[in-house]
Amino acid sequence: MIHEGPRFFGRRRGKALRATGRSLVETLLPRLTIGEPRPGDSLDPGGLFDVPPKELWLEVGFGGGEHLAWQAASHPDVGLIGGEVFLNGIASLLGHIDRQAIENVRIFAEDVRRLFPALPDACLRRVFVLFPDPWPKKRHAERRFIGGDNLDQLSRLMADGAELRIATDDETYKAWAQSQMAARADFENVTVDPLVKVEDWPATRYEAKAREQGRQPIFLRYLRKPR
Repeated sequence: MIHEGPRFFGRRRGKALRATGRSLVETLLPRLTIGEPRPGDSLDPGGLFDVPPKELWLEVGFGGGEHLAWQAASHPDVGLIGGEVFLNGIASLLGHIDRQAIENVRIFAEDVRRLFPALPDACLRRVFVLFPDPWPKKRHAERRFIGGDNLDQLSRLMADGAELRIATDDETYKAWAQSQMAARADFENVTVDPLVKVEDWPATRYEAKAREQGRQPIFLRYLRKPR
């Protein structure tokens, strides 16, 4: 039974999956899925993986999964959790995992905020929030992921010195994310040039689409300050 939790706004399905995608959802996804915790449950993040990872990273809303798969393949000693509700994106990530024989990814196929309460303090060393739904209308501002309780939860979950990466091409979200993060005493802005990514930040389909349509993304980096 799914317990009451944060209300999710957004799509869960797109066009019908191809046969390969359907097969991976049926066969591979069950082996990589993190089940939804019940109220009061606690998870041992290292125990989610066949080999306990050196570090734990989280991607919130991994889209098509190309960034998450790249990070996992490039850092095989790191355990990566990807949270995504959009079935087509999940199937896309499964394709990357299957083709590249990636072993260090686990998937939470629900609103990732439902996972947060079960994770222990200071367990994350890196968090990615890349091209989130901008919810550009003012009346929908509370739906934007960067802000409020979500940042409180990330602050609890991130270890001292852990890195938060944020990317967006939406003008409203650019201002919103920077203002929300500037108001936090628990995060330090270490962005050097918001138009330039650090070396280990591969492009996603959303970044490519934005550039093709003439929108300039920004890339922000923050560190969790010592407690």
